[in-house]
Amino acid sequence: MAFSVNTNVGAMAALQSLNETNRGLSQVQSRINTGLKVASTKDDSASYTIAQGLRGDMGGLAAVSSSLSRAKSVTDVAVAGAEQISDVVNQMKAKAYQAADAGIDTSTRDALNADFVALRDQITTIVNSSDFNGTNLLKASGGTVTALQSLQDSNTSSTTWDPDSLSVANQGLDLGGSVVTIASGGNISTQASAQAMIDTITTTQANLKTSLSTLGAASRKIDAQSTFTSKLSDVIEGGIGNLVDADLAKESAKLQALQVKQQLGVQALSIANQAPSTITSLFR
Repeated sequence: MAFSVNTNVGAMAALQSLNETNRGLSQVQSRINTGLKVASTKDDSASYTIAQGLRGDMGGLAAVSSSLSRAKSVTDVAVAGAEQISDVVNQMKAKAYQAADAGIDTSTRDALNADFVALRDQITTIVNSSDFNGTNLLKASGGTVTALQSLQDSNTSSTTWDPDSLSVANQGLDLGGSVVTIASGGNISTQASAQAMIDTITTTQANLKTSLSTLGAASRKIDAQSTFTSKLSDVIEGGIGNLVDADLAKESAKLQALQVKQQLGVQALSIANQAPSTITSLFR
């Protein structure tokens, strides 16, 4: 090999090797700092774009989860109210049976009627109180609740999303309504009215069974969908991690190796840079 002060091939090779080591060291440090092996499309375009799409799905699932939580709260408030109304109606029926007894005196029947009217009015209080975020499934005009089950892409050639929804119908448990058939002025002040009220309450109890079943089924459906959404979100998050997360144990080992290579590269470059100085000995 010719001796030259103009071209130091050894130094250039050592510099190239050191630069490559520094690039590797920078990459490993970035992975350790961010915890990501794919933090940018520059790292791996395919993995990055797939991960971005999955992150978008995660955002949609978060909206679904929030919608289901809201619907669950509305439904559970209605369930609690309907169960309480069912208990009250059972007490009213017991009072009606007692008032239908021909052997009781007027004062006793009046006392039973007073209790009955108080229980009757309590139904209205329960219905009015069974409100969550402006929705009351027990009122005839209280509205219905709709929740997202999932977000389905209705057209793969566009960004239009078709929401897949579930809804819980209004039950209308107002006094005199389709479920609670007891009139707002219903009473058991006489034996005849008490006997008639027994039949009315029996009809109401049958209606309440249907409403309670409907609300309970809706609550269970929302629970099941919410659980599925949570699991699906976890699976997708795990999939994103598999695509872009760095193996920090592996990166830590690489860091140690690259730091040693960097030190050796600096020494090699220093030695290569000293090579031209040997030429001066030829002129002594």
